Amino acid sequence: MLTLTNAERKKNGCGALRTNSALAKAAEAHASDMVVNHYFAHNSQDGRTPFARMKAAGFQGGAMAENIAVGYTSPAAVVKGWMNSPGHRANILNCDYTMLGVGYSSGQVKPEWGKGSWVQDFGG
Repeated sequence: MLTLTNAERKKNGCGALRTNSALAKAAEAHASDMVVNHYFAHNSQDGRTPFARMKAAGFQGGAMAENIAVGYTSPAAVVKGWMNSPGHRANILNCDYTMLGVGYSSGQVKPEWGKGSWVQDFGG
């Protein structure tokens, strides 16, 4: 997913993102939480925002954003979906972000949505 995201950024004049372990920890935990608890939202069911989760995972930066998706069968499909969504595309192409954490859980959030929960947490 990092390679695909960076390819889109390069086409649009942004520098490459590098992985960040705190952002990855937050993204992985949120992807899993959405599957385990059968919901789809940026805010956790306990009320935590993406920003609170990233900070709790140890992220020290100031600029943050999150993309989430469910039901996509591959990294290429989910990145394509995000690039076709104005808000998600804006996060991917925001040159202020320099770091990325990715989370994926193969389980089912809700039967009608298919399998797979995807999270990108951005930081700068």
